Amino acid sequence: MAETMTDLGIQEILAQLGIEEVNNGASTGGKWFKTRGVRIDSISPVDGKLIASVNSATEADYEAIILKAQEAYKEWRMIPAPKRGDIVRQLADRIRFYKEPLGKLVSYEMGKSLQEGLGEVQEMIDICDFAVGLSRQLYGLTMHSERPGHRMYEQYHPLGIVGIISAFNFPVAVWNWNTALAWVCGDVCVWKPSEKTPITAIACQQITKEVFDANGVPEGVSGLVIGGPEIGKYMADDARIPLISATGSTRMGKSVGAAVGARLGRSLLELGGNNAIIIAPSADLKMVVPGAVFGAVGTAGQRCTSTRRLIIHEEIYDKVKEALTKAYQQLKIGNPLDLNNHVGPLIDQDAVRMYSEALEKAVAEGGKIIVEGAVLSGEGYESGCYVKPAIVEAENHFQIVQHETFAPILYIMKYAGGVENAVKLQNGVPQGLSSAIMTNNLREAEAFLSQSGSDCGIANVNIGTSGAEIGGAFGGEKETGGGRESGSDAWKVYMRRQTNTINYSDSLPLAQGIKFEL
Repeated sequence: MAETMTDLGIQEILAQLGIEEVNNGASTGGKWFKTRGVRIDSISPVDGKLIASVNSATEADYEAIILKAQEAYKEWRMIPAPKRGDIVRQLADRIRFYKEPLGKLVSYEMGKSLQEGLGEVQEMIDICDFAVGLSRQLYGLTMHSERPGHRMYEQYHPLGIVGIISAFNFPVAVWNWNTALAWVCGDVCVWKPSEKTPITAIACQQITKEVFDANGVPEGVSGLVIGGPEIGKYMADDARIPLISATGSTRMGKSVGAAVGARLGRSLLELGGNNAIIIAPSADLKMVVPGAVFGAVGTAGQRCTSTRRLIIHEEIYDKVKEALTKAYQQLKIGNPLDLNNHVGPLIDQDAVRMYSEALEKAVAEGGKIIVEGAVLSGEGYESGCYVKPAIVEAENHFQIVQHETFAPILYIMKYAGGVENAVKLQNGVPQGLSSAIMTNNLREAEAFLSQSGSDCGIANVNIGTSGAEIGGAFGGEKETGGGRESGSDAWKVYMRRQTNTINYSDSLPLAQGIKFEL
């Protein structure tokens, strides 16, 4: 019998996380505001039960959080970066301590499998560890001046307030991708989590508060504002926030990007994906099947890196289709806290509706259902959020295929000829996040990775599209938004660059040999 959250005790888990009472939706990191906004109920898609309710923040609450963040920034930026890094190190240790209850809460509130919930918390730990090392490596450059007796160099300074707007599908990791880097850079953060997953946000804030209180961190370095789209609009329009990091749909990102751009602010946008795996004739099916299936059904298809399309060479098309069909017949759908299940629920009824509508549109455009989808009901599916993963034979130009549907629907299609034909199909969508090729042909792999190959921010060989590893910059091109997070030199997004010239001579020569004499 599946282990239910009732058996685990949601109230016990909240207590383990230090959440004694869930009411208020705004915090400076040092204290909670008694918010009086619209009541938000967090309903688990696992069983349809109420986890807790939160009073959303009002505009006045938002204003108070921003003012406190401005005050905190003046002090926080003056703390040496390695000292800030040590505080982030301590946060990683506390997250390790809370990994199991936080992972269970992520799984129960969002609906992803327990293994994925724990994996998401591990990403928080990993990015903190990355940021600790980074705190001693915020390097600038030195360069030779054309003027004698002069030295030139570049250095980086913190920006100020970083506004973070995150999505429901990764309710804790993406917040920490931003905060861990921003904090070691000397910034302060204000977070608007998805209103669909407010309790995990409160848990993160509570864990952070423990560490910050113990270190005397200024109140306001970690702000939280829970609410609907109006909070995101306040942030996008607010000139006091120099950088907005927003994760979500392309539609949302265009709105945020336009508002921030209108005030000449900075945006870090992580938006939709329409990710494909190219399956070449030499591909090893033992790798293709698990990579494609997990990519398509993991997190019930609700990852921005989920595999949406398989582009299969005509020589092996029937063989791959048969193998996928057999694999889908073995999928177990149910309570994600039961480790025997492969697929959990969609986030809510709206997601179920979009799943059903997408399948209808695919058929209307000429698609052929290979593995039937369905909305599941009955014992174990009382929430109404469980659906069967579906496979549809389709053409890349179908309007529904060009669109990202956050659900476990996999479109498969053929290509003929060389890998360049498959790449053309893969690139032939508005989004550009993640891509992959399965091949044992070195030339095909290198062509896929070349400047005429994949146009995505992530391009993999012999692994799937789904997931990301801390250390490599995560993000994509085109309608995915162009943002980069969680590794490489992404830290520079959170800082402003300054070029400095020092004249240590006793004269004032001008650049380019210009003469100016009095």
